[in-house]
Amino acid sequence: MSDSPAAKPSVLFVCVHNAGRSQMAAAFLTHLSEGRVEVRSAGSAPADSVNPAAVRAMAEAGVDMSAERPKVLTAAAVRASDVVITMGCGDTCPVFPGKRYLDWKLDDPAGQGVEAVRPIRDEIEQRVRGLLSELLAEPEA
Repeated sequence: MSDSPAAKPSVLFVCVHNAGRSQMAAAFLTHLSEGRVEVRSAGSAPADSVNPAAVRAMAEAGVDMSAERPKVLTAAAVRASDVVITMGCGDTCPVFPGKRYLDWKLDDPAGQGVEAVRPIRDEIEQRVRGLLSELLAEPEA
């Protein structure tokens, strides 16, 4: 088995502001995959900064995303990803043939306190763990 970068699956998480859900999902996948998955996140209309309640909720889960910044969604990021997971961005995400698209319906943590963000964080973690086991499953011989 080769450890070449081409063999590494890549995932793009997209939400409108790239400040909460997509950032938490990307942080969990980065943390849990331990470098075995290439992870990106972006927003169709990025906010100025990541939601502080999301940063706090993730810190409670042992994942530091305090240095993250919202990024704008580009067609290049979509093209470079094997799996594109949208979270409430509607039709603003470009669609390219040959990509796997998933839409995760999650509550928006924008404007919420950390108490409201925790259940969203926990649901994202469960979904990311499921995705990771799928991505890293050994193909059957």
